[in-house]
Amino acid sequence: MSFQSAAVEALKADPATASLHRSLEVYYGDPERDAAMDAFYARFVRPGDLVFDIGSHVGDHIGSFRRLGARVIAVEPQPMCLRALRAIYADDDQVTLVAAACGAQPGRIGFLVNSANPTVSTASGDFVAAAAGAGGWEDQVWDGQIEVPVTTVDALIAEHGTPAFTKIDVEGFEDAVLAGLSRPLPALSFEFTTIGRQVALRCLDRLAALGFGGFDVALGDTKALTLGRWVDATEMATHLLALPHETNSGDVYCVPSTNR
Repeated sequence: MSFQSAAVEALKADPATASLHRSLEVYYGDPERDAAMDAFYARFVRPGDLVFDIGSHVGDHIGSFRRLGARVIAVEPQPMCLRALRAIYADDDQVTLVAAACGAQPGRIGFLVNSANPTVSTASGDFVAAAAGAGGWEDQVWDGQIEVPVTTVDALIAEHGTPAFTKIDVEGFEDAVLAGLSRPLPALSFEFTTIGRQVALRCLDRLAALGFGGFDVALGDTKALTLGRWVDATEMATHLLALPHETNSGDVYCVPSTNR
């Protein structure tokens, strides 16, 4: 058993990390899922690349980026998730953990915690309001709040360099993250939800203004691009608005106009 596998098993057995046990079961220990992730991200990530993982949660995407040979800057504000990440990647000097949220400007922010399901904890009060009464979100409760530091994508670039790929998964705060980016990047993804489509539209507007001109989308947790071609921001916005509510979520993948 590898060090990382042993760390995951120890976390699964630890009552102190009970809120993460489901995520650890889902996101670790499935070789087919790992292989699919690696094959998908290989189009964006090559050995020696730098990758930003903004909203790392329990770090399964870090694992994929590392298997592809990338150096990873992992940004995560939740203390429990950071505890897991420190345990899983303790022996990997190519993973740098940043204990912060990512937003429009540096500082501090209130972070709303869903203690039963930390994967949907968020810095966005609008996201929590949109979930209230929405189909599929009935059992979600944000029962705590902590104050966390905030960094920006620009600040991360200034400290660590320009990433070949940036993954943004921050539960309805994606537009704030992109407000803290002032230059085009080789490629990035941002999560969208059908309860927060306006957030996605603001993300598309921001990315178009930065020079991104190619967009495709993967639905749910699948790693398969739906359209199979790069479309412009307007066409992607139309596509997202037409998705049924039950789609729930997905990730929009974005490249600059010159890379389409």
